[in-house]
Amino acid sequence: MSAPLPRVALIAGPTASGKSALAVELAKRTGGTVINADSAQVYAELRVLSARPSLEEEAQAPHRLFGHVTGSEDYSAARWADEAKAEIAAAHARGSLPILAGGTGMYIRTLLDGIAPVPPIDPAIRAEIRAMPVTEAHTALTKLDPEAAERLNSADTTRVARALEVVRSTGRPLAAWQAERVGGIGETIDLAPLILLPDRAWLAERCDRRLVAMFEGGAVDEVRALLDRTDIADSAPVRRAIGVVEITAFLRGSLSREEALERAQAATRQYAKRQYTWLRHQPPVHWIRIDATDSFKQLSYFARFEQ
Repeated sequence: MSAPLPRVALIAGPTASGKSALAVELAKRTGGTVINADSAQVYAELRVLSARPSLEEEAQAPHRLFGHVTGSEDYSAARWADEAKAEIAAAHARGSLPILAGGTGMYIRTLLDGIAPVPPIDPAIRAEIRAMPVTEAHTALTKLDPEAAERLNSADTTRVARALEVVRSTGRPLAAWQAERVGGIGETIDLAPLILLPDRAWLAERCDRRLVAMFEGGAVDEVRALLDRTDIADSAPVRRAIGVVEITAFLRGSLSREEALERAQAATRQYAKRQYTWLRHQPPVHWIRIDATDSFKQLSYFARFEQ
């Protein structure tokens, strides 16, 4: 008989759905290790605005890949997946249950299904494209990869730039590369995925309250410090994070504090909505989706992991 596959828990959900608290509680009960799967929470500069676990929460269980990179670094889903694989292996070696917690679908998909083997992008091409206005980049993409241009939101700076730099640098559309995914671990682990999809009104109200707490709890100072960093480009993802854009406008005088808060709340609700839709429809249908916000009901799904 073959040996059982190593176990990994996954707690996914839109922002403010309670993933972090559930992950900590599961880690306490199982001796597990919480591994971040949220693209904003990797940045050291965004503890408050990314809603990273508090110091008190981090003290209750081992946490990995939280705030471990700076905004000046060129971070990617591929790098995160490599680091997550290493942390999962390290947790297994310690006899600790790896608990992935986050809502970044690209991270989760890259780790489990693998990544397209796109060759390194020519630095000159990347620099040229990243300096383009998104409208110009989308127009160029329409000529070189019309299917991608049709599929992508024309205002999505990151995805439009990625599709354009790939087709310019390699001569092949990104979709062609994505059909050749390699390196996923989905078939080598015993995955227990749980997707939190709470009531939408409950989630929106929680998002709004959390933004108020962020603004009152250091978010403005966090962005002020970020703006003082000369080593972080204006185009860096950390500067485009929700809350950073709006607070930047407030600090530079183009928005009032109240307007910045309202816009950040609206942007967060929209982001949560997009995550909700992706998590509801894109992961495999057999992944458990629950609307419960009670931790007892949530934890009952992971009963087989408890020691």
